[in-house]
Amino acid sequence: MIVVSLEDRRLALVEDGAVKKVYRVAVGRDTTPSPTGTFTIVQRVENPTYYQEGQVVPPGPGNPVGTRWMGLDKKGYGIHGTNRPRSIGKAASHGCIRMRQEDLEELFAEVRSGDQVEIVGERDEETAAIFGGAPAVPGTAATAQTVVADAGTEQNPAAVATSAVTVSAVVPVSE
Repeated sequence: MIVVSLEDRRLALVEDGAVKKVYRVAVGRDTTPSPTGTFTIVQRVENPTYYQEGQVVPPGPGNPVGTRWMGLDKKGYGIHGTNRPRSIGKAASHGCIRMRQEDLEELFAEVRSGDQVEIVGERDEETAAIFGGAPAVPGTAATAQTVVADAGTEQNPAAVATSAVTVSAVVPVSE
């Protein structure tokens, strides 16, 4: 199972109830938010072609969804790479979950069609247990920060010290 915390801008791969790995991600902007709820990976594509509003971008470095696409059962939404790595950690997408290419390829190898993806909008006890920190208190501004130590390096700035996590993607209609 994959758990995405929109507030934390992190994705966790959870296997047998244990966090296997955590990744930094980009999520939807305020004007094009990521959906929340429980979804299923229905499509896995290596080297996808990107289609949007009459635009066709073949696989390669200019492709906005990167080298992998994991499509969700909510049409047009998925987990994918990016040709804008500086967007990771921000609310920057059209609603999809963006990952660094290396992280995405690692996650793609771990997940399969049929795997569940839970996208959580506000911190709760589950996301606090996975990503650290306290759950948001209803009626207050969300100020909780993850306490998971960022173990990023120059070569892999998105790496996070934790157990472990994995995810994948397909060509989104809305990205």
